[in-house]
Amino acid sequence: MKICIPIIENNGLKSKVNAHFGSAPYFLIYDTEKETFEIIDNSDSRHMHGMCHPLKALENKDIHAVVCGGMGARAVQKLNESGIRAYRASVGTVEEIISIDKEGKLEEITMDNACADHSCH
Repeated sequence: MKICIPIIENNGLKSKVNAHFGSAPYFLIYDTEKETFEIIDNSDSRHMHGMCHPLKALENKDIHAVVCGGMGARAVQKLNESGIRAYRASVGTVEEIISIDKEGKLEEITMDNACADHSCH
């Protein structure tokens, strides 16, 4: 399974998770089976609220899940329509998120608990 984790800086598994999906400068894609990762620039990181298109950067990456601090309902809907699940994790680094995922303790983000604005974490 491939997990996309929006990150603040490009520091590999030590990278800190970004608070929101669409505004992250980078995406780290972690392959849970191979235990490998790749980092992709998010060319759409600077945008007006609600106007981002982060899935463009993730095209052809076969992502199964996105894990971040928060996400709006429209982003959750678009991901779900593409067969991608969204999860909330407010911890600091990719390593910590991977560990929590292995324990099965990530909270799924749904239309009911999605963020209404960028102050949601």
